[in-house]
Amino acid sequence: MNLTPRPDTTVQPSIGGAQLYAELWTSLAALLRSYTALHGLSRNAVAAVEHTGQEIRVHFGKKLLILTRDREIIDWTRENGSRGTMELTEAGTLRAPDAEQAMDLAAEHWAMELMQ
Repeated sequence: MNLTPRPDTTVQPSIGGAQLYAELWTSLAALLRSYTALHGLSRNAVAAVEHTGQEIRVHFGKKLLILTRDREIIDWTRENGSRGTMELTEAGTLRAPDAEQAMDLAAEHWAMELMQ
């Protein structure tokens, strides 16, 4: 008897457009929540991460990161007034004018900065 599994022939619906960006946005909020928790473990500290369909706010003490989204365009603002714009790509990366970075690496970098 051959027990070789049959290939899965189920067609998975693909998501795209607005739904894809909404899913990636939710993932970015979850990554920020996870990485800020990880960076706060050694100090027994927790950042507040608030997430809506159009905004993510991360607070830790006097530090603040605000991300706002309009479809794939993300504007970021920090507590010191610095700001910028990025594009959320369909591949799950964040593209700034000078670089492109995986979403998880960007979230980890922000979390590390906020939790210092």
